[in-house]
Amino acid sequence: MTRLAVALLCLTLSPALVGAQDSLWEKYMAAGAESYGKGQLAEAEKMWLVARKEAETSFGPDDIRLAATLSNLAELYRRQGKYPQAGWLLRRALGITKKAKGSHHPQVASIVNNLGTLYATTGRMDAAERMFRRALILRERTLGPDSLEVASSLDNLALLYHDEDHFQDAVYLHRRALAIREHALGPSHPGVTVSLTHLAALYTDLGRYAEAEPLYRRILTIRQNALGADHPEVGAALDALADLYRRQGKFGLAEPLFKQSLAIREKALGAENPGLIPALNELALFYQAQGRYADAEPLYRRALAINEKAFGPNAPEVAKSLDNLAELCRKESKFGEAESLYKRALAIGEKSYGANHREVAALLENYAVRALWRGGATPRGGMHRPPGDGRGFVHSL
Repeated sequence: MTRLAVALLCLTLSPALVGAQDSLWEKYMAAGAESYGKGQLAEAEKMWLVARKEAETSFGPDDIRLAATLSNLAELYRRQGKYPQAGWLLRRALGITKKAKGSHHPQVASIVNNLGTLYATTGRMDAAERMFRRALILRERTLGPDSLEVASSLDNLALLYHDEDHFQDAVYLHRRALAIREHALGPSHPGVTVSLTHLAALYTDLGRYAEAEPLYRRILTIRQNALGADHPEVGAALDALADLYRRQGKFGLAEPLFKQSLAIREKALGAENPGLIPALNELALFYQAQGRYADAEPLYRRALAINEKAFGPNAPEVAKSLDNLAELCRKESKFGEAESLYKRALAIGEKSYGANHREVAALLENYAVRALWRGGATPRGGMHRPPGDGRGFVHSL
C-alpha cells in the first residue's frame, strides 16, 4: 500500500527571471519528473543528473535550484534503496535552502519532511517523528494551519503512528487532515481522497469494517466522477474495496473488483509499469488465501520481473517480491526454490536496510516459520519478531 507523501521540488520561476540556463534546467527537471511518474527511474536519474550538472555550472553550489535537484535525486535514490546517498543529498539540499531562504521557509519544511520519510524507511522511527513534527510546525507557521501542506504533514505523522500502533492518535490526525482538505478543496475533490484512503485503511486494520466501507465507496465515487472510470486511481480504489471484502471472507464480491483494478491499471500504465505491482500482489494474495496457487504464481512472478526491471535486481522492492514468491513456493511444497528466493531476499534486505532493521527481522521470522514447517533448522539467531507488525513504509508522491 502506497502511503507516505514525499515532496518533489521543481521551482516555478517568474517569467522575468527565466533565461536560457533556467529554461534548460527546467527542461531537464520536468523531463525527470515525467519519467519518474511513469516509473522509468533510470531515465529520471539521467535527466536529474544532467539538471544537477546544469545547476552547478550555471547557478553555483549554493543556488536554490541545485537544492531542488538534489532533493529530487534523493527521493529517487530512496526508492531504489540507496539510503546513504539519499541522506547525503537531502542534508546538502537542506543546508543550501536554509542559507538561501532562511530556516523558516516552506521549502525547508518540504526537505525536512522528506528526511522524515527517509528515516521512516530505514526504521529510525524516533528521528522520523521529529522530522515530521518539525515539518508540521514549519508549515503551520509559514503557510497557515489550514493549508494543504499541513494536511500532508498531519497524514504523514498519522501514518507513522499507525505503523507504531498508536491508533487513537493516528485517527485524530487523519480526521484533522481530512477536515482541512474538505474545507480547502470541497468534499468531492480528488485531493480529499488522500486522507480518506488513509483513514479507511486504518479502520480496516483495526477491524472496523463497517466504518471503512462507506469511506472506500466515497473514494471510488469521487475518483470515478472526477477522473473517469479508467483512471489508475480508480483502480487503486477498487483494490482497497476488494481487500476489505477479502478480509471479511466476501470472496465473490472481491474477485471481480481485483480483476477490474488490474485491467484498468494495465490499460492506463502499460504492462511493465511498477504502478501495477499493488494490483498484481493483491490479486495474487487473494488467490493464495484460497489455495489457488496456480493462479497466484504467475502474478507474483510478473510483479518480481517488473520490480527488477524498474528498480534494479538489488532494490528493496525486489526483496519484497522475492519474499512473496518464496512464501507461495513453500505452500506449494517447492522448498528448494523457496529457500533460494528467501536467501536472496534476505541478502538484499540486509544490504539495503542493515541487519537490525524491522524489514530484515520480518524476513528472518518468515524464514524461521518456513524452516520449522519443513522440520529444518531455524536460521541464525533464532526467531526474530519485528517491532510493530512489520508493515514497513511504501511511499507515494
